[in-house]
Amino acid sequence: MDRADFWSPSTEQGQRILRLYHLYRLSVGLALVLLVTSNMHRELLDMADPQLFRIGSWAYLATNVVLGVLLQQTNRPLQLFGLALFDVSLLSALFYAAGGIPSGLAPLLVISVAIANSILRGRLGLLIAALASSGLIYLTFYLSLSRSAATAQYVQAGALGTLCFAAALIIQALGRRLQQSETLARRHAADVADLQALNALILQRMRTGILVLDPQLRVLLANPSSQTLLGQSQLATQRLDAHCPALLERLQQWQENPALRPQSLQAFAEGPVLQPSFVPLRRKGERDILVFLEDVSQIAQQAQQLKLASLGRLTAGIAHEIRNPLGAISHAAQLLQEAEDLSAPDRRLTQIILDHSRRMNLVVENVLQLSRRRQAEPQLLDLRYWLHRFAGELRETQRGDSAVNLQCVSGSIQTRMDPQQLTQILTNLVQNGLRHSARKHGKGQVWLHLFRDSATQLPVLEISDDGDGIPADQLGNLFEPFFTTENKGTGLGLYISRELCESNRARLDHVPREGGACFRITFAHPKTAS
Repeated sequence: MDRADFWSPSTEQGQRILRLYHLYRLSVGLALVLLVTSNMHRELLDMADPQLFRIGSWAYLATNVVLGVLLQQTNRPLQLFGLALFDVSLLSALFYAAGGIPSGLAPLLVISVAIANSILRGRLGLLIAALASSGLIYLTFYLSLSRSAATAQYVQAGALGTLCFAAALIIQALGRRLQQSETLARRHAADVADLQALNALILQRMRTGILVLDPQLRVLLANPSSQTLLGQSQLATQRLDAHCPALLERLQQWQENPALRPQSLQAFAEGPVLQPSFVPLRRKGERDILVFLEDVSQIAQQAQQLKLASLGRLTAGIAHEIRNPLGAISHAAQLLQEAEDLSAPDRRLTQIILDHSRRMNLVVENVLQLSRRRQAEPQLLDLRYWLHRFAGELRETQRGDSAVNLQCVSGSIQTRMDPQQLTQILTNLVQNGLRHSARKHGKGQVWLHLFRDSATQLPVLEISDDGDGIPADQLGNLFEPFFTTENKGTGLGLYISRELCESNRARLDHVPREGGACFRITFAHPKTAS
C-alpha cells in the first residue's frame, strides 16, 4: 500500500482523531451489550439471528476494548486500515443479525465510514466505503431470500450505500483542505521561526545598543552591544535606573518633549559617548519603549577618517605648490638671517619665519604620511629583546640629561607587529614623554614597563613620564587629529600612533595616572594573523 492512501496530520491531531474513534466504537459496543443483556433487542428489533447478534455484540465490545489499549497511539498505516476494515465488517454482520434496514444499525456503518475516511484517504478510504455499501446491498438481498418484507428495502439500502460514498468523498475533501492548511501553517511557522532566529542574530551582531523597556521601565530585551556600551553584564528584568540613571534622565526629558533631541551621555568612566534615541512601541496592548544607543565615538572616528582621507588627497595634490614657495621663503629667511647688518628684532622676526616654515613643512609631511601609509607587515617579535635594543639605540641619540628606564618581566613575551611602525610609535610616545618631563623638572625621564595582562595574558607596554600629565578636559580630544596644546605641535603624533597600532591589531589607550601621563599599548596575541 502506498503511504499516499493515508492522511498524515500532525501527531497531536491524528492521535486526537484516533482516540475519538476508539471512544465512538466503545460507546456503540456498550450500547449493543446493554441492549443484549436487557433482552430489549428481542422486543425492539425484528431479529434475523438473535444468537449471532448476541455473540457479535459482546465480540464487538471486547475486541474494541483490546484494540483501544493496543492501538491507543499507533500511526502505522496497515493497523489503521485493519481497524477500519474490522469495524465495517463486524457492524455489517450485526446489521444482518438485527434484521437489516429496519434495525436502524445502517447509519452506524455510515458514521464508521466517515470516521475511517478521516484517517484514510484516496483509494483505501473509498475501498472502505465500497465494502460498507456492498455489505448493505448484499445483506439486504440475502435477507430478502428468507423474508419477503426485505424486498422493499433495496432503495433504502442503495441510498445508504450512496451516503457512504458521499460521506467518504466529503470527509476526504475536508481532510485535504485541512492538510493543506496545516502544511501552510507549518511552513509559515517555520518561516516565522527562521525570521525570529535571523532577527536574534542581527540583534546579536548589531553595534547599535538596543533596549526594550516596559511601562514600569524594566528592561525586557537587551542585545550584547547595549550591555557593552552601558558597562553591564546583565540588564534583563532589571529597572533602568539601577543601571544607568543618566539614560533614565534622558528618557524622562524625551517623554516631556519628544521633539527635542536627547543629549549624549557617558554610562561609566572612560566609557564611550552614547547618543540615545527613543521610539514608542505598542506590544500586546501595552506601550513599551524602544531605546537605541549609538556610539558617537565610532561615528566621530569615521568622520575623522573621511576628513583625513579628503585632506590627504588635497595635500597630495597641492604639496608641490606649497613646498616650492615654502622652500623659497625658508631659503630667503636663512639668507636674510646671515646678513651682518641685521638688527636683533629683525633677526627675531626672521627666526619666527624659519620656525613656522619648518612647522608647515612638518604638517605637510605628516599628512602625506597618512595618505601614503604603507600596509603593515607584521613579524613575530620578542618584545623583551626588541625593547632592550630600542632603548639602547634611543639612549645613544638623546641628550645626557635624558633617561629612558626599562622594566620587563622575565621570560619571552612575543607578539606580531611591524617593527618599523612599532619604532615610529614608541619614538613618538617617548619623545613626548621626555619633552613634558623636561619642561617640569629640567631633566626628561620616561619609564617603559613590559608585562602580561593578568586577565587576557596579552602583552602590554606602558610608557609613562613624570610631567604635568594631561588635563581632564583634554582627554576626550587626545587622539583627535590636529588637536594640540603646543605652539609648535601639529596634533598628528598621537593620532598616527593609534592608527599604526590598530593596523597591527594592537590598541593604544591613555591610562589615568597621578604625577604624569601614561600610555598603554596592548599587543595582539602572537598567533593572531593581521
